[in-house]
Amino acid sequence: MTIRDWSNFIADRVALVTGSGAGIGRAIAIQMARAGARIWVNDLDLGRAEAACAEIAAEGGEARPVVADVCDGDAVARMYRETGALDILVNNAGSGVRAWGGSGGQRLVPFVESGPEDWDPIIRVNLAGVLGVTRAYLPAMLDARWGRILVIVSDAGRRGERRQVVYGAAKAAAMGFVRGLAAEVGRDGVTVNCISLGSMKHAALAEAVEADPTLESKLARNYPVGRLGRVEDPAPLAVLLCSDAAEWITGQVYPVDGGYAPAL
Repeated sequence: MTIRDWSNFIADRVALVTGSGAGIGRAIAIQMARAGARIWVNDLDLGRAEAACAEIAAEGGEARPVVADVCDGDAVARMYRETGALDILVNNAGSGVRAWGGSGGQRLVPFVESGPEDWDPIIRVNLAGVLGVTRAYLPAMLDARWGRILVIVSDAGRRGERRQVVYGAAKAAAMGFVRGLAAEVGRDGVTVNCISLGSMKHAALAEAVEADPTLESKLARNYPVGRLGRVEDPAPLAVLLCSDAAEWITGQVYPVDGGYAPAL
């Protein structure tokens, strides 16, 4: 379901969504623009970022592309100089596992068959990248005494998944970072939260489902709502958590996972 009328929930706020040229980040950027925010679309690929901006502009929103690798400190510094201070930061950029035959991410093997060459890229993008981008943009939020930081994580870090040990560890560490930072900056008007996702039907998984139509129903058995996630599913909650309405919500991890791993 697409919700288009958010009554300017985050009107005139400036938001950066990392890794938002495609997939979940793109859906969040579009929904935030519909809610009135001015968006910076970050991606490694300028073409993807520009395409997302064009989609936002076609709906009457405002968006600009910014290319940077969140794992590169110099690139993040350049990105900050280009965007300036933000009201909202969504740390969406990340890398998962090659569970469905994709070309990127961690090899889907038992931990004992992996090594530092597998671990380092996963930790760098899913944890160090979050730290670096947040560190760049946080000081201005503290000065303004208003800010919203959101980190997209995974149920692999909440529940634990076989053959996704290091990926889950990096996501769990990101959740720990969010909890600690929320405790530090709450009195300065800055909230920090996570959205935790289950299996999302996009990218390599979408391709695998298309190649094997029985795969989706098999995987969906693990989800009480009876389907896999769609990229649009976390976007409404992202808008809420980054609004004035969520000023008393911080340090939390919210599952958007079809009931796969309920939070207690």
